[in-house]
Formats: sequence, structure tokens, C-alpha cells
Amino acid sequence: MDGVHQDITVGTKRGSDELFPSISSSPYIMNTTANGNDSKKFKGDLGGPRTPSRVIHLRKLPNDVTETDVIGLGLPFGDVTNLLMLKAKSQAFLEMNSEEAAQNMVGYYSTVVPFIRSQPVYVQFSNHKELKTDHSPNQERAQAALRALNATHVDPNAIIPSTVLRVVVENLLYPVSLDALCQIFSKFGTVLRIIVFTKNSQFQALLQYQDGASAQTAKLSLDGQNIYNGCCTLRISFSKLTTLNVKFNNEKSRDFTRPDLPTGDSQPVMEHPAMATAFTPGIISAAPYTGANHAFPHAFALPPTVSSPYAGLTVPALPGALASLSFPGATRLGFPQIPEGHSVVLVSNLNAERVTPHCLFILFGVYGDVMRVKILFNKKENALVQMCDATQAQLAMNHLSGQRLHGKPLRITLSKHTSVQLPREGHEDQGLTKDYSNSPLHRFKKPGSKNYSNIFPPSATLHLSNIPPSVVEDDLKMLFSSSGALVKAFKFFQKDHKMALIQMGSVEEAIECLIEFHNHDLGENHHLRVSFSKSSI
Repeated sequence: MDGVHQDITVGTKRGSDELFPSISSSPYIMNTTANGNDSKKFKGDLGGPRTPSRVIHLRKLPNDVTETDVIGLGLPFGDVTNLLMLKAKSQAFLEMNSEEAAQNMVGYYSTVVPFIRSQPVYVQFSNHKELKTDHSPNQERAQAALRALNATHVDPNAIIPSTVLRVVVENLLYPVSLDALCQIFSKFGTVLRIIVFTKNSQFQALLQYQDGASAQTAKLSLDGQNIYNGCCTLRISFSKLTTLNVKFNNEKSRDFTRPDLPTGDSQPVMEHPAMATAFTPGIISAAPYTGANHAFPHAFALPPTVSSPYAGLTVPALPGALASLSFPGATRLGFPQIPEGHSVVLVSNLNAERVTPHCLFILFGVYGDVMRVKILFNKKENALVQMCDATQAQLAMNHLSGQRLHGKPLRITLSKHTSVQLPREGHEDQGLTKDYSNSPLHRFKKPGSKNYSNIFPPSATLHLSNIPPSVVEDDLKMLFSSSGALVKAFKFFQKDHKMALIQMGSVEEAIECLIEFHNHDLGENHHLRVSFSKSSI
């Protein structure tokens, strides 16, 4: 065979936008002038389960996809030995170095949909056992990209990239924590150390891998990706530093090889002169997810891993392993994603005897501005909650899923509805549907509100603010105890008695107290503000 056209034919029966999930059992045929000079015919792969192959078929690629983007999907699982790009048909074929590597890749992406440039990509085995490419200009470009990348990954004599990455988060509309970055970057290798800081009004991080191959793979796969829908864009480069010197394990720095380090009360001490000039205290760095049901352990033990040719490169064997963590959904970082324009979530397993629209409005309002709430008339253990936008819906879904409310763990999924309908005029629904679009209690209606940088998972410790001078510690302890909850500890902020921390007996008690006492009238025209704290007392 002297060209790929003898193995793979691209036909005319169906456009690439219709390739998935409309599946038939036979190959489709398309005439194409894909990739300029590549006017040959290729046979695409379409169908259900098939036998494993080293060749993987990628579909619905974005128009601006590059060879590096496609290769980057395969590199965490093994060497990529060949590539065929069909840009005009939004497709590509990727050949891995082994069938096992291909199986790991397809298995991983079977439930964690990969994204390239914010567009979902579909991954499946090809019907073909190998790729044979021709020498057209476009395929030469693909081969050049392969050679360049494989030189870094395979050639033992090649210059090994730095193990330290510099990460800048642009368009920071929502807070990004140290633990969130660790969850993302650990997908590509063993993270040894990380420091977060703010420099030139930009949130940044320095992150050290165990080996250069992992750092290279992470940079290739994550550079330019969004953490949240349409914002918090990662810009990644190699640092000139060879190692990070971390003195404290806290929300600003972490050394996973030294669990014995103190937490410290100040920013990490760095002996390297370049580090000293780079670091300033992080103004939005979030604390570890203490109190969250799915908090990542400090030891950062990853799930069982699939095989990889690169020492230290660990890829979770369970496709959904990262999806269950308390980190909001990302566009290509291994987390479930809510599509743009979908801001309604379905909340189920509610306590039908106790839940009210107001209760859900206050709780979900911690993570975004709630527009409408509807408790279903015939199934009162279910409710629809409409957030202001998809990102806020994602935040609420990921932070609140599994949390207990009135004795029952919440189950939250994306609703098929794009909005919550109000009852028609003259139709009474017993107050089960409420419109909150003009509520004065929205926390995020002001652009750039400081509340954006204070979004934390539910925890047993609550942050109280807007406390009038006449209210003392015993008043607040008595107020919160009146709900039947246990108050374990209380502390006013040393420099500002308008704020305090109160620790409840459990996360569930804290959730119910937040619902009950947020906006509580304390007198003197002061209404109490309650949110989840990143700290403990």
C-alpha cells in the first residue's frame, strides 16, 4: 500500500456534524478535498463497539485544530507513532505505539469527553490496524509535528524540559485554588510541589513535576484551555527554576514529599532569589477543600493508574475519577461540563417534608445568582434550580452534589430544561415555583464582586459578616444554637468585629444554619451575611 487512501476512505453520505451520536453499522462514504491536495478518498470509521486497534479515530475537531492539539490527546497514554489529519472533515486518525496504549486512551475518554479549543471531541477505535500516510504537504506537516514532539518524549539524548511549570490564569472571573490546580495537573504526572501567588495583578502558580516528560505533556495538553466555561484560561510555560523550595503546607504552597511541614502563618519562605522576586501574597488563593465530601487527601494519592512509558506519568484508570472531586467543571480538564446556555439543574433526593423554594434559593445562592426555583408538584423530592449562567450552575452542582440537606444527600444533575417556567396566570401551584430574578439577596450581581473570590465548598465552619457593634459572642452562639445545632467554637476577627467564624457540629448543621440565618435581622439595620469559610477555628 503506497497511500492511506487504500486503507481509509472518507465519503459523502453524512457531514461531520452528524457523525455522532448518529451511528450506523457500516462505514460512511464522503468525497472530499480534505487538506487541500488530499483529494483522495478516505474510508471513515463509524459504528458501535469494535475490536481494539492501535489506530484511533477522532471526530468533530474544531476548525482551528492543530497537529499538536491532536497529538496531545494521545501523549499521556503512550508514544504517538503516526498521524493523519483531515481538517476539512473535522477528523483525524492517531496511531499509538501499542494496542494497550490505545485501549487506555479510548477507555479514559469514553466517559471523560476530551475538549480541544473548548469543543468536545469524539474518540473511538478505528477499523484499521495501522496508518500508512502519503507525502502530501499536509501530511508532511503532520509528520514534522510528530517528529518534533517525539524528539522530546522518546529521544534519550534530547534536551529534557524543565520539571517546573509557570502557570498564569487569565480572565480570572472565578477563584482558582491550589488544590484545584493540583487536581488538574496531577492527571499528567506526579506533582511534587506547588506555589500559588499574584504578580502584576495576575494569579499565577509554579508547579514542579517528578520528571520533565510529565511537565511537557501537561504543558502540551493544558496550555490555552479554560478551567471554567469561557474563563480562567491557562497559559503555561517552562520555568527557569529547577526546583521549588517550599517551607509551609497551606493554601499558598504545598510540598507533597514533606507532609511534616508546618502550615505557617505567612507566605512561604523561598531561598531561591528568582522565587523571592516572583512571589507576592495570593489575593484570591483558595484554601484546601476542608470539609468537602470529596476533598482530595493531602498525600495526594492518585487512583490506580494505567501504564505509561514515562516514569512518573500517572493517568487515572477510572475515567470519572476526577469528575467526583469538589472542583467545578472544566472544558477539557477531566471534569464534567455544562454546555453554554444551560443554567438549570435538577436537584433530587430532597426531604419533601422540609424543603422550600427559599431554602434552595439561599443554599444555591452561595455559588451563583438563583433566578428561579421550582419544586415539582407531583414529585416534591425533586426541584429545578435556574442559575444566572452555566458556570454558576456548574459551581453549584459540583460543590453541593452529595452534601446532606435535612438528612438526605443531594443528587444534582443537568436538567434537560433551559429555563424554569412560571405557572400560567390563574394557575396556582401552591407556592412551589418562585421567581428570584430581582432578589436583593443575590451575591454576585455586582461585576468584580469580592464574593467571587470567596467561593468555598460547604464546611462545618461558617463566615459571618455585617455584625453590628452591639452584638456580642454569646448573642451569636445563642442564635445559632436556637436551630438545634451544636456550636463547637466561635471567634471574632481580631481587627474587625464586624466579622466572625463559627464552627458547627457538622457540615450538615452548617448548611442548615446558613440557610436559616443568612440575612437574619440583627437590628440596627444590619442583616447577617453567612457563607462557608475556608478556615477552621
